[in-house]
Amino acid sequence: MSEEEEKEETAEEAPEEAAQEAAEETPEAEATPEETPEEDAAGDGGESPAEEAPDAEEASADDGGDEGGDSAAPPAAAGDGGSAEDEGAGWKVERRLEKSRQPSEAKPQRSPEERQAERDEARGRLARQRRSRREKDRQKHEAGTGSVAAERIRTGKPKERQGKVVSNRADKTITVQIDTARRHPVYEKIVRKTHRIHAHDERNEAGEGDVVRVVETRKLSKTKHWRLVEIVEKAR
Repeated sequence: MSEEEEKEETAEEAPEEAAQEAAEETPEAEATPEETPEEDAAGDGGESPAEEAPDAEEASADDGGDEGGDSAAPPAAAGDGGSAEDEGAGWKVERRLEKSRQPSEAKPQRSPEERQAERDEARGRLARQRRSRREKDRQKHEAGTGSVAAERIRTGKPKERQGKVVSNRADKTITVQIDTARRHPVYEKIVRKTHRIHAHDERNEAGEGDVVRVVETRKLSKTKHWRLVEIVEKAR
């Protein structure tokens, strides 16, 4: 019976000890959330929000000053660009602006023919001005005498050839065949060549087969620059 009583007493004491432990732990748990903000503030640097506020204001002021300086710079640049544009505008822009400010009356509407006639008149006026200016320039300029014409002096003796007439069908023209035979300078072989020329026969004296002598002269036609001098031998 003593063992049973001990068990019952142990069972009764266990709930009481659990309740006391729970009561003792509860205030600590409730106090912990209240202490959390202070601990967080102390852990971040130990400074209160009131102490951080001036630093934040100073930082914002510095940023604002920098932004203000940056924003003030573009107008100055814009001013510089405007002055450069004004300088490079030129007198034409100024004249156009002055002309636009002056009062003017509207011109009557004209037909295309009238406009073309006005353009033609303006072109003619400019052309007359150009002609007069060029005429004055020509009068100022003295014409040069130029160089003396070169005299044509014939040097040497004209070429003469002797050949056989092979055709006299054309009027005042004969075809003369000239045969040449020369020794080759290297191989010492007799080289024979034949070529034909057209010669001028004023009186149509030479006949086919005659041996004639011709002399070189000025150009008489496209293929004729020889002239008949004499008939050496008549054909048989």
